Amino acid sequence: MNHTIHQIRPPAVAGMFYPADESTLKNDIHSYLQQAHNTATTPAVIPKAIVVPHAGYIFSGPIAASAYQHLIPLKHKIKRVVLLGPCHRVAFNGLAVPESDTFNTPLGDIKIDQQGIQQIQDLRQVITSEQAHRDEHSLEVQLPFLQEVLDDFTLIPLVVGNAKPAEVAEVINRLWGDEHTLIVISTDLSHYHNYNQAKQLDRSTSDAITNLKPDLIDYEDACGRNGLKGLMTVATEKHLSVDILDLRNSGDTAGDKDRVVGYGAYAFH
Repeated sequence: MNHTIHQIRPPAVAGMFYPADESTLKNDIHSYLQQAHNTATTPAVIPKAIVVPHAGYIFSGPIAASAYQHLIPLKHKIKRVVLLGPCHRVAFNGLAVPESDTFNTPLGDIKIDQQGIQQIQDLRQVITSEQAHRDEHSLEVQLPFLQEVLDDFTLIPLVVGNAKPAEVAEVINRLWGDEHTLIVISTDLSHYHNYNQAKQLDRSTSDAITNLKPDLIDYEDACGRNGLKGLMTVATEKHLSVDILDLRNSGDTAGDKDRVVGYGAYAFH
């Protein structure tokens, strides 16, 4: 790839999924983090990987914050974030890296880790596709949270298409790194059931996640299941444990209870 031309991916969903105004965005994130800190009952964990939802902030921001607040003590330690989220716009096989060398949000620029991308480019399941990244919100909504809780970090953004858990696991293993690398998986849980059905479905998906049983997670259970199952595969190999940090749905935050989307936050350590 020729990187002589500086290419920036501008935000696609600022002003829709989260505020486009810098100070409003910062204030919102800080209030979610503060709220999560005040209600946290789980012991402080030092995560190697987190799983977070990716809806509009009014719906899933509080749940995402329950994972992001655990990164605050690692503010200066984490130097590289490997971020995997599902594609909502473009159908493709494998995992897509962008052509851009910078991702922009209302909070500023994030540099893409080209060295990290080179580490995985020989894998047949890894493709380069700016199109897969251009309008994708599942990765973008995580960026302002990361910018607020971490100091200076580079990013390896991966949009996950149709990929087997073993293919995703191979990529995660290559990029695993040391304590300076954090893995972030972006996924929502069940979609458009009523409140009580969703609670039941998401509870069993949550049990599958915490018990590291990827085979129990089906198509309908989590939109980011390909990335999630890849992480669970690696976590099993590396004998990690999983803490559930939050499990709610849009009916608990800002939506009605007739058709809800489920959100969970988890820490792998």
